[in-house]
Amino acid sequence: MPRPLWTGAISFGLVSIPIKIISATEDHSIRFRQVHLPDMGRVRTRKVCSIDDEVVPQEEIGKGYEVSKDDVVTVTDDELDGMPLPTAKAIEIVAFVEAGSIDPVRIGESYYLGIDGQVAAKPYTLLRRALERSDKVAVAKFAWHGRERLGLLRVREGAILLHVMHWPDEIRSPESLAPKAIDLDDDEIERAVQLTDTMAADDISGLRDHYRDALEELIEAKSEGKTAPAPAEGGDKDSGKVMDLMAALNASVAAAKEGRGEQGENATVHEIRPRKKSTAKKTAAKKKTTAKKSSARKRSAS
Repeated sequence: MPRPLWTGAISFGLVSIPIKIISATEDHSIRFRQVHLPDMGRVRTRKVCSIDDEVVPQEEIGKGYEVSKDDVVTVTDDELDGMPLPTAKAIEIVAFVEAGSIDPVRIGESYYLGIDGQVAAKPYTLLRRALERSDKVAVAKFAWHGRERLGLLRVREGAILLHVMHWPDEIRSPESLAPKAIDLDDDEIERAVQLTDTMAADDISGLRDHYRDALEELIEAKSEGKTAPAPAEGGDKDSGKVMDLMAALNASVAAAKEGRGEQGENATVHEIRPRKKSTAKKTAAKKKTTAKKSSARKRSAS
């Protein structure tokens, strides 16, 4: 179990639940160091003062807010700790809402909330059961990393999960990004819907990060002095090519059905043209036809 990132309590009306925050996710990205290629020495980042060009020790580094170009206000850690926030050491639930009312774009990092001591077991279970029975999620406020944050609490496999949420004014409007009105044929929309049905899945747990797999293979090969794996083919696509949207949808539906192993009259939705026969096959077929005609003439003569 990873170490707790934060300890405090959930404030649930007059109920207080001592909890500890534990990260609910892991980052499996492969990370690289910056190295000096001639001697493979590690390149480190040094913190240098912009005025005297000297390396600054950690104990001399503080927080400053730039009010204007020549006016910087310093704020100490003690001043931040003394901020009059009711959520300083509490996750204060402020509302219960339907899960579907929360726009996914507002949801950020995820953390598990574990009990901090056996005294928290009963109120923790009470809140979990209340969330499960009401079929709602809790919206809460809490202070963390120098600011007050908004959070969402829900139940996952018997544990309470905290999602950090963005405040409403932190979500940019996509209005300028949406394309202008486009005319679409109903058949195109219907085919796109058919594609979504064909690609529907009940479980995505089997998805893998193939880029990371390939990167691990590359690193392993180089570390053992072997030849690096050959690059994958077909990665380049002509993004400027104008596509036949309906043909692309038809081919996509057919490919999706083939990938699922589906067969039947609707398994292939695009036109299949007959392949041209080879010269040898044409000659054999011609001879066979001639022989049949000759036999028919002989029977007719007799």
